[in-house]
Amino acid sequence: MNYQILDQLQQHKAQLLDSVELGSGMQLAMWQNNQDRVNVCSNHHTLSMYIQGGYQSYQKTAQGWHNGGGPDRMCLMPQDFESTWDLRDSLTFVHLYYTEQHLQRVAEQVWDREPSQIVLNPQIFVADPQISMIYRHFLLNDAWQNRENHLQMSTATTLLLNHLIKNYSHVQWQTPEVKGGLSPYVLKQLLEWIDQHLHLSLTLSDLAQQCQLSEYHFAHMFKQSVQIPPHQYVMQRRLELAQQALKITSLNLTEISSLYGFSSSSHFSHRFKKQFGYSPSQLRKN
Repeated sequence: MNYQILDQLQQHKAQLLDSVELGSGMQLAMWQNNQDRVNVCSNHHTLSMYIQGGYQSYQKTAQGWHNGGGPDRMCLMPQDFESTWDLRDSLTFVHLYYTEQHLQRVAEQVWDREPSQIVLNPQIFVADPQISMIYRHFLLNDAWQNRENHLQMSTATTLLLNHLIKNYSHVQWQTPEVKGGLSPYVLKQLLEWIDQHLHLSLTLSDLAQQCQLSEYHFAHMFKQSVQIPPHQYVMQRRLELAQQALKITSLNLTEISSLYGFSSSSHFSHRFKKQFGYSPSQLRKN
């Protein structure tokens, strides 16, 4: 998917700080801008959240320039929604780009319905604590390029799209309650599969497919069975098995980090020390 806002913003003063394409085809981009007049209209949906600054950001409306930006304020710009912005101070913001097909897929998975179209309502400078929490907790704490973070990121984007459909569209469906966990046999097979594939950049879709469930239902049923979300369990297993490898093998840190799905030995060491309170090299010395 060629997300047009990526190209449009780079024709202005906006600086692209980071971007990553997720396994589902959605894309995240972090931007910085200052003292700019921007006009955008695209063939896709955009969910934006202000991270820093933006107090002097103005959107052009029929009644004049509307102000209300600042950290944790979100803007929802649906497909074909044209908007003009006057950015009078420095700001950093994150965009999530996605399509109508992404929305339909989430709707079909969660509600088991096939809407002909999901109409999102534009939102400008809105304080939504749920969106802010998902961005800051799941998407902004870790480096996007590190493959060990992609499961957490794919989980976050699923949560975001589900929240948008429930709260900012014409859809009035009640979210189904998911009761019960995975069967013992399915859970056993899944956990074995996870251990065998920790070297890969896993996504929520990868895990859900092993159980032949939608991502939404899988995530809820997995947590019922294991008591923690899938992304936390997978990270825990990466670190536990890496710890065992440090104790019983002669593999070096680079080999172990690659074997258990970490992008580099430095990222592995950081995660390891955060989990256990000591570094991999300290464990080897002892």
